[in-house]
Amino acid sequence: MDYLLTEEQKMIRDLARQIADEKIRPVAAEYDEKEEFPWPVMKVIADSDLFGVYIEEQYGGTGGGVMDLSLVVEEFSKACGGIAVSYAASALGTYPIILYGSEEQKKKYLPDIASGKRLGAFGLTEAGAGSDAGAVSTTARKEGDYYILDGVKQWITNGGEAEIYTVIAITDKTKGSRGASAFIVEKGTPGFEFGKKEKKLGIRASSTRELIFTNCKVPKENLIGKEGLGFIVAMKTFDKSRPGVAAQAVGIAQGALDHAVRYAKERVQFGKPISSFQGIQFMMADMGTEVEAARALVYSAARMVDSGAKDISKVSAMAKMFASDVAMRVTTDAVQIFGGYGYMRDYPVEKYMRDAKITQIYEGTNQIQRSIIATGLIKSLVKKK
Repeated sequence: MDYLLTEEQKMIRDLARQIADEKIRPVAAEYDEKEEFPWPVMKVIADSDLFGVYIEEQYGGTGGGVMDLSLVVEEFSKACGGIAVSYAASALGTYPIILYGSEEQKKKYLPDIASGKRLGAFGLTEAGAGSDAGAVSTTARKEGDYYILDGVKQWITNGGEAEIYTVIAITDKTKGSRGASAFIVEKGTPGFEFGKKEKKLGIRASSTRELIFTNCKVPKENLIGKEGLGFIVAMKTFDKSRPGVAAQAVGIAQGALDHAVRYAKERVQFGKPISSFQGIQFMMADMGTEVEAARALVYSAARMVDSGAKDISKVSAMAKMFASDVAMRVTTDAVQIFGGYGYMRDYPVEKYMRDAKITQIYEGTNQIQRSIIATGLIKSLVKKK
């Protein structure tokens, strides 16, 4: 389908596709097997100026938005979901600064992120604060010119590898979620350490670690916005970032579908390619249609976010929920089309299936997305009345 991309967006997409085909696809299985962070690939992406596609030109980016970011994430994800999320997670950690950072903070941090010199990461999730994001227990108490952070963040993508972290902590326990604040914490800050690298089902090329804060002194200048704004910063960040997760899911699904169609044309049973059997054809038809429907929704959501529309929570949640559910169904069917070979690690589709699962979980489980969507529908009905 023609999604009426601008010439610049086509160039961005084509460059990302070239990197995916030439630099990511050949090493995807190796990084997955070794569970290593793909620094050489990150260097290639940085040299191609793709880290700044969503950052304003005045801060070293190319002035695009969520749509441009989604195009890059989708192309990378067709080759490897783990490497793609290592790129995308930097944007997740950057959006709080873009949305609520001071001019001084933007000038200090965004150029290095846009150039790929330093990666970003976002610290919200804790052992007791997953879907219940308002249950954050990491604290930040003000002492003179510093905030002292104490607590542990869990399952942080790019943990240990990123150098710029946006972290949500409680500055006023009496106010619940309204007592949360957002901070910029740099790697190497005294009192800031990392837990062990998690061993995961999928996206194994990415790094997932705990962030451990013990009497961590953060300059007061690193407070994002003002005290009490942390929960809003987190939720508005997710509104911007969820189409990116959805784009990852579309890319994973498309990558698995491409492999399945190619295999179906080559695999011969009963004297003919299995692609000639109606049962396989119907599976591929459903897979292709669902991927295209997901892509259409993701691009529409991304464009709506970039338009400056105020009420974007519902459509961002829809894109993330639908695309990730599609990714899980399509990758499962791709394994089925490969049959016994699909279950073997010598073939690529089992990795796509493993990588797809996390897209239904992180940045808000799909159950949470359904709650957001339902709330949005109810609110819109009330407004019409």
